[in-house]
Amino acid sequence: MILAGLRKEVLKANQDLVNYDLVTLTWGNVSAIDRRKGLVVIKPSGIDYRQMTVEDMVVVDLKGNMVEGKWKPSSDTPTHLELYNAFSSIGGVTHSHSMYATIFCQAGLEIPCYGTTHADHFDGTIPVTRHLTRAEAGESYEKHTGTVIIERFTKLDPVAMPAVLVRGHAPFCWGEDAAAAVINTLVLERVAQMAFGALQLNPQLEALPDHILEKHYKRKHGPGAYYGQE
Repeated sequence: MILAGLRKEVLKANQDLVNYDLVTLTWGNVSAIDRRKGLVVIKPSGIDYRQMTVEDMVVVDLKGNMVEGKWKPSSDTPTHLELYNAFSSIGGVTHSHSMYATIFCQAGLEIPCYGTTHADHFDGTIPVTRHLTRAEAGESYEKHTGTVIIERFTKLDPVAMPAVLVRGHAPFCWGEDAAAAVINTLVLERVAQMAFGALQLNPQLEALPDHILEKHYKRKHGPGAYYGQE
């Protein structure tokens, strides 16, 4: 069995989606990439998280060819591959239909930074994509889901903004590995819930001032970060 260690990481990351209450039924998936080998490990399609084993994880190459596995890979595999091919800095990708982040996707609304919880993890407004066209949805739907995300990030840094809201669909997140991608998914969901509630209390709510956003983001990220232990 190839990539045994990475398979274990991906299995745990997928199970963590359940542990963090980020998925319903089988509505989500996590993958990770071995950049040196050019291979991706991803959850199999439609298999219950609690029943999965390391052997159930599927290995594909960056063109989507099956390398090893007894099941079909997740139906979202082409989206993951588009992101790996476009964003060379990422090592893991997560997709879920978590409640509050998906509400913003369905509403077609971005999530401005309303507070420091958001600023600690995301450097600015969490972006939303456009809808897929009829042609894009009709052929290679999952691949084009990836291309509209990449299009939206033309002027954005995927490291500083490791999350996106796919309009009418659900969020995708990423990180340096599978575990980090799941954490970003968890934080996105909590931030979306906070934003939803804050807007209910104050529909005229304004975004956090840029200087506070920048201060909180840079406390945790970049060369001047000082949060946590060395």
